[in-house]
Amino acid sequence: MTKDVMDAIKERRSVRKFKYQPINEATLGRIMEAATWAPSAGNIQPWQFYVIHNQEVKIRLKEASLNQEAVVEAPVAVVVCADIMMSSAKYGKRGAELYCLQDTACAIQNMMLAAVAYGLDTVWIGAFDEKKIAAVLQIPAHYRPVAIIPIGYGEKRPDAPSRRPIDEVIHVIR
Repeated sequence: MTKDVMDAIKERRSVRKFKYQPINEATLGRIMEAATWAPSAGNIQPWQFYVIHNQEVKIRLKEASLNQEAVVEAPVAVVVCADIMMSSAKYGKRGAELYCLQDTACAIQNMMLAAVAYGLDTVWIGAFDEKKIAAVLQIPAHYRPVAIIPIGYGEKRPDAPSRRPIDEVIHVIR
């Protein structure tokens, strides 16, 4: 990787237009590996990643996600699922309703930051019909689709959005 983690954090953008350019498989492998190194409650690692290259499958995913073009424009779309059963086995209802979602969110953030470090762009798509996504991918009933992450070389990286002042969001208690 060529970027400092703070650089990657500050450079990451939601990119929705991608060039028609394939991603090197080794690079994609490293990005996916970064996802698997995310922290998780009890180190359960309740994630499943569906890495989709197939254009026909991506078209069906697009239709299940409010026709978001980024799903088909990017050379790869990753559907990240939380294994609800795995988390609930150890943590019950809280594991099923919260921990597995937090854990997959950490994995997604790792994936997105690794992508930036390798000169790639992503967007986090959360607006979709979970049942339709599950049907397209034929995933088990105890896997919950959490996000679709298109990955590719963006046509243009947007400017940085404004951030709330730090003194509005940081509360130090001594």
